[in-house]
Amino acid sequence: MRDPYEVLGVSRGATAAEIKSAFRRLAKKLHPDANKHDPKAATRFAELNAAYEIIGDEDKRKAFERGEIDAEGKPRFRGFEGFGAGAGGPDRSGGFESFSFGPGGFSRFGGPGAGHTFGSGGFEDVLKSFFSGMGAGGRRRATASAPFEPEEFAGQQPSRDVTANVTITLREAAQGARKRVHLPTGKDVEVKIPAGLTEGKQIRLRGQGLQTGGGAGDALVTVSIAPDPIFSLDGADLRLDLPITPYEAVLGGKVRVPTLDGAVQLSLPPGTAAGRTFRLKGKGLPTKSGRGDLLATVHVVLPDEADPEIVAFMRKWRDQKAYDPRGDLT
Repeated sequence: MRDPYEVLGVSRGATAAEIKSAFRRLAKKLHPDANKHDPKAATRFAELNAAYEIIGDEDKRKAFERGEIDAEGKPRFRGFEGFGAGAGGPDRSGGFESFSFGPGGFSRFGGPGAGHTFGSGGFEDVLKSFFSGMGAGGRRRATASAPFEPEEFAGQQPSRDVTANVTITLREAAQGARKRVHLPTGKDVEVKIPAGLTEGKQIRLRGQGLQTGGGAGDALVTVSIAPDPIFSLDGADLRLDLPITPYEAVLGGKVRVPTLDGAVQLSLPPGTAAGRTFRLKGKGLPTKSGRGDLLATVHVVLPDEADPEIVAFMRKWRDQKAYDPRGDLT
């Protein structure tokens, strides 16, 4: 994936507010609902969400800038500390080192000193000495013909389960979806996301984990819901900031309200105060017992440019009919 700063179009010194603003602006522009005839819209939107997951989160952003995770949020491999090119310590050259095991012991390749074998008294003996001191907690199976074999720890089996993550849009959370997920085993699988799945829930894929002598483990896929440019989640309910004009607030009227199922009409009563919340039943996420609601909170928005008639009217109103809405705060 591209550098998340590049995807969001911000500099590395951008503030959290600037990053959030850039995400909201691009999310509205790239949202699949606004680009229904563009087959690449969903991919670009997913890339945007993935980038915001990294640098929109303070801890992940710091980890990315320290080089601890990559642009996809995956940990970066740092090699084997302490087994470098010389006897003095780890290799600081930045080269990648790998190890293999054969009849002659452990061999290193792909870095400085490639081809060196740790025979008796080397890396193999370090591992042997570690396991030989376990006492009754485990029993050795090493023999003369097999100088080093995996240990059995008091009947405990190593974990065969693997974990993975997938990010979906709010609309996919409401309607369900199918997503391809790359597992740590190297395998790509298609995961069915049921409608109504909430943030942080896990989907268990039976038999998609590590294959061992005891059979295959499972894959646990954790689902994250990407931030939406319009709605916010509150359990199974959705929340929405609904802008209205001053005359709609005073006179009332019908206004269009977006939902995940399409826009609906909301009747505003005359004298609707800013901050009032209207509940639209059944317009939230699916649940076992039905659906959540959509909570629309109105905000009175003035025109971008001041209207001289409005200014004159408000001055007259202030002078003749002044009132104090903050009287209860004192």
